[in-house]
Amino acid sequence: MNIFNNIAFLYPQFLLLLLLLPAIIWWYRKQYRRRYATLRMSSLQSVEKTSSTKGRLRALLPLLRLLAFLLLVLALARPRELFKEEEVNAEGIDIMLVMDLSSSMLARDFEPDRLEVCKRVAIEFVEKRPYDRIGLSVFAGEAYTQCPLTTDHRVVKDFLSELSCGTLEDGTAIGMGLATAVNRLKESPSESKIVILLTDGVNNAGYIKPETAAEIAQEFDIKTYTIGVGTNGDALTPVNRRSDGQYLFGLARVEIDEQLLQQIAQMTGGQYYRALSEEGLEEIYNEIDRLEKTEIEVTVFRRYQELFHFLVVAAMLCLVLEILLRYTIFRAIP
Repeated sequence: MNIFNNIAFLYPQFLLLLLLLPAIIWWYRKQYRRRYATLRMSSLQSVEKTSSTKGRLRALLPLLRLLAFLLLVLALARPRELFKEEEVNAEGIDIMLVMDLSSSMLARDFEPDRLEVCKRVAIEFVEKRPYDRIGLSVFAGEAYTQCPLTTDHRVVKDFLSELSCGTLEDGTAIGMGLATAVNRLKESPSESKIVILLTDGVNNAGYIKPETAAEIAQEFDIKTYTIGVGTNGDALTPVNRRSDGQYLFGLARVEIDEQLLQQIAQMTGGQYYRALSEEGLEEIYNEIDRLEKTEIEVTVFRRYQELFHFLVVAAMLCLVLEILLRYTIFRAIP
């Protein structure tokens, strides 16, 4: 039976004794009326304001006994403060997120656009993997590692939140993006290494073919999950860019090389997914999270500190204080 997060009672059944409190109060009031006779007077005007502070305080003395009773009941229930320590042995997975930053990621078939939704969902995925090393690579017409593998997920989430289109030469170099991630994972001592590659287009740039990058990933036993992002049909997409850097939008057909993404996934032992909405993308990351489970062994050590003796001492002090006050300062003349 928990009262606070780290305090528990060993014998909570003794707390049922607290139900006796109303009976004790009733019994005391009954005894008080018997002990002190009522003086009948025709008028109380002469003694209306004769009640002293000392008299009023004396009437509160029984509260000390009630408090002592309450403390002793709590002591019988054996409250203990729990100190819990965990020793976690986790066989983590090394994960490289590969994000497309081509201008088409600003398409508005997702709200507010594809990139913002992909960033938000990826951050949620990172939060679910506390024991894994996670890194981030980005690509457009070229590719580079935004964040190397790390267990400091705060840094990974910060990099994800700051991603924006236009920082790289425009284009879609899928092979370069995959090869950059594989280069980070190939020296990893982890037994499980995966790449999650997200794109919304067709490979049209870069000097490494996607098939070649997939072969390298296969050679180093790096499983690749590929995700195609974008609705079916037409979408409001950047079609040009002004001299001040602002994108001009127009309707364009959504084209994703699904056959290529399926081939990469199949070659490396992963899977291909198509995300047509934000909810669909969330479900894809959830499924990958379920498929790639981290083996965790947790050993819990518990230590207790007994608290009942503090309550017993406090109860004894209440009783001693009540007796001293009753027979000294608040002593009544029979």
